[in-house]
Amino acid sequence: MPHLGTLVAAVASYLQARTNKGEWLLRIEDVDTTRRVPGADDAMLRTLDKFGFEWDGEVIWQSKRSASYAQALEQLDADGLVFPCTCSRKLLAQTAVEQSGIYPGTCRSQKLPFPHEHAVRMRVPDNTISFDDAIIGEYQQSLATECGDFVIKRRDGLFAYQLAVVVDDALQGVTEIVRGADLLDSTPRQIFLQQCLDYTRPGYLHLPLILDHEGRKLSKSDGAAELNPDRPVKSIQAALRHLGQQPPADLVKAGTVDVWQWAMENWSISKIPTPDKVMKTS
Repeated sequence: MPHLGTLVAAVASYLQARTNKGEWLLRIEDVDTTRRVPGADDAMLRTLDKFGFEWDGEVIWQSKRSASYAQALEQLDADGLVFPCTCSRKLLAQTAVEQSGIYPGTCRSQKLPFPHEHAVRMRVPDNTISFDDAIIGEYQQSLATECGDFVIKRRDGLFAYQLAVVVDDALQGVTEIVRGADLLDSTPRQIFLQQCLDYTRPGYLHLPLILDHEGRKLSKSDGAAELNPDRPVKSIQAALRHLGQQPPADLVKAGTVDVWQWAMENWSISKIPTPDKVMKTS
């Protein structure tokens, strides 16, 4: 079941698209099929519909798009940008460098195809990737020292999130990405992949997260605030308040159509607090 954190991202991206006369695309990011919960995607679609969201075009399921990801991987391999990695988690845990989250380059000299079970990593250069976020401003990251060679295909054969979203964004013609600030440090990796695949870079807008009293992201908290499909207006108002939009209190008595009308007439990204200013649940 979707929760308030999910709704915040949905509301912000929906309003940003609609008020700029754009399309709002819906994608089920289930590329990690080992974590798929039967019926969860249908529940998500029903909830979004109950809350008054209207998406453009067909819904995309990442679990059905492996051929597109494989084609992108072939291009990266042809350009000499990837390598097979046989390092186990246990081996990496024993490596001092990996304790900081940076891959030590153990398998960098290996090439595809490779006969043994392996992951596939991007070989990152000693470059700094920077971009302007619509809320945060300039953000930059050194790929070599802050990221390291990262996985784009797992040992179990599943494609990694980083590659999947970059390919899908490009093939769907996405021009702006609106999402939570927990994905901010993934953005330089995705921009690097865009450069390697000759994709156009979209704009970015990273939103403040909703945290519980222990400072954990709501989606990872026990008993996270699930949405009540029978009270959509109250939840939409809560999301708008978190986004700094200050809807009037009496709007809670209105229907979803009226709430969305108010939101579209008053939407302003300049009111969104920067991600270090977060609302905590009670």
